[in-house]
Amino acid sequence: MEYIFQACKFLVNRLSKQPGFTTVEYWLVNHPKIHSFAWKQGQTPGSSPVFLTLTVIAYLSVTFLLTRPSFGISCSPRFLRNLTAIHNMILLSLSFTMAVGCTLSILLLLPNVDHLVCFPKKTPPSGPLFFWAYIFYLSKIYEYMDTLLIILSNSVRRLTFLHVYHHATVVVMCYLSLHTSQSMFPGVLVTNAVVHVIMYFYYLLCTLGIRPSWKKLVTDCQIVQFYSSFAIMGWIFYYHFTGSGCSGILGWYFDAVFIASLLVLFLDFHSKNYSKKKAKGN
Repeated sequence: MEYIFQACKFLVNRLSKQPGFTTVEYWLVNHPKIHSFAWKQGQTPGSSPVFLTLTVIAYLSVTFLLTRPSFGISCSPRFLRNLTAIHNMILLSLSFTMAVGCTLSILLLLPNVDHLVCFPKKTPPSGPLFFWAYIFYLSKIYEYMDTLLIILSNSVRRLTFLHVYHHATVVVMCYLSLHTSQSMFPGVLVTNAVVHVIMYFYYLLCTLGIRPSWKKLVTDCQIVQFYSSFAIMGWIFYYHFTGSGCSGILGWYFDAVFIASLLVLFLDFHSKNYSKKKAKGN
C-alpha cells in the first residue's frame, strides 16, 4: 500500500509542474481560504451541537409532516424535472470536486500512508484535509433535498426507512469526524464522493429521460464501499492499539455501528429489489 501511495505522490508531484495542474492545485489545495481553514466548535458555521441537533430534528419532522396524506403537496412535472436535473448536476459536480480536492490534499500534504491511516493524537482539525471534510459535512445537509424531491414526485413508497435513516445519521457521522479530527476520514470521503459521482450521474441520466441498464451497479458500489469501510476500520484499530494511538478513535466507534447497520439495510434492499427481478427473469 505504501508503494502505491508513494507512486501516486510521485505522479502528482510531476504533474504539479504543469501550468494547468498548478491552477487546479491552487484552487483545490493552496487557496488561502482552504489552506488556513480551521474547524472551531461554536465559531465555524454549522459547528455547534445545537445546530446539528436542530438540523436533524428539522429534517425528520419536516419529512414526517410532508408525507402525511392530509399535507399533500405537488408541483408541475416540468418544474420538478428541471429542479431534479439541477439538483443532480450540483451534487455530481460537488462530489467530483470533493473527490479531486481531497485526493490532491492527501497526496500533496501527507508524507506517507501511515499519516493517512492514523493522525497523531490531538491533531487539530485544520488545513485542506479538514476543509474538504467540512464541505463534505455541508453537502450531506444539502442532500436532504433528495427527500423533498421524492415527496414532490408523489413517490412516497421510495421513501424507505433506509433512505431517511441514512440521510439523517450520516450528517452526525460527518460532524463527529470534524469534531474528533478523525483519522482516515479523508479516505472515506474520497471513496464516498466517487460513489456519489456514479450515483448522481445515473440519477441525472434518468431525469433526462435516459434509463441506463446499470442501475444495480449503483447499489453494488455502495455495498462495496461499506465493506471497504470495515477494512479501513480494522486498519485504523490495528494502528491505534499497536502504536501510540490515533486521533478520533471515538468517532470511529460511532461509525462502526452506523456502517454495520447501513450494510445490513443495503443488503436487505439489494436482496428484495434484485434477487426477485433475477428470479422473474428466469
